[in-house]
Amino acid sequence: MKNINWNNIRLVVILCVVVFLYAFTGKRNEGRKMTEADIEFTGNENFITKEKVNNLLIQSYGAVTGIQKVDLDLSNVEKILNENPMVEKAEVYATVDGKLKAVITQRKPVARIFEGSQSYYLDNRGGKMPLSDNETARVPLVTGDIEKADAKKMHKLLAYIYNDDFLNKNIIGLTVSPVGNMILRSRGDDYDIVFGKPINIEKKFENYKAFLQDAAKDTLIKNYKTINLKFTQQVVCTKK
Repeated sequence: MKNINWNNIRLVVILCVVVFLYAFTGKRNEGRKMTEADIEFTGNENFITKEKVNNLLIQSYGAVTGIQKVDLDLSNVEKILNENPMVEKAEVYATVDGKLKAVITQRKPVARIFEGSQSYYLDNRGGKMPLSDNETARVPLVTGDIEKADAKKMHKLLAYIYNDDFLNKNIIGLTVSPVGNMILRSRGDDYDIVFGKPINIEKKFENYKAFLQDAAKDTLIKNYKTINLKFTQQVVCTKK
């Protein structure tokens, strides 16, 4: 009679118990009903509200509460949220305690464009974004002959302003001239900043900041009508 290897038997029994518990837990988890929707925004933007997101979830299922986890089509929910023009990215998942979690990243406007009778935002990726009923973005207002501008280069200029703390706080407007030149306006100042074509952006703004540091030493800046940054080697000013 062969000796029974009790260690192997114990191992098989333990393995069977683990598989059973795993299957039982998985089945129980699939049958769990959702208790609520938990909506989280990743940034400070407020172009879409939690109520609006919740309404989009309701459109998918009628009501979130009471739905079994197994009946959730998370990819479809994400698709519906991502189709909203205020949303850059949505991530949706179900938590172990029965919540439908939606993490929303909203689009980030870098400028507001006035083109004919239309008004819309330009976001940080260069896409058109509708205005929001819930919040107005504090971004530069872009007017003039928009169609004469190089769209990609203008967006690069606006994105640079958006990502620079000083410029973001001080540049409040941009006008496109009939030949595609950019004229900027600074908060609280009477002069125009003649930027020219949206090229050599970093160098031009370096010159502008250096000029402002020197101008801060006296009060002559109040007498200027234009500050011309078109020439990368120098800043040319015109008095009133």
